[in-house]
Amino acid sequence: MEAKKSTGIYWLYFTIWLGILITLMFVYREFFWLALPGVITSFVKGMDII
Repeated sequence: MEAKKSTGIYWLYFTIWLGILITLMFVYREFFWLALPGVITSFVKGMDII
């Protein structure tokens, strides 16, 4: 049986990246894609999928 990992830090990263993503969407729309890997990766790690 696996030990349960703490995913709190990944949810914090997700919140920060989501803020960056939303800011880029409204301010610098052409750089929106640069924040997507951080948002997706931190979300998946927060859900403990990988």
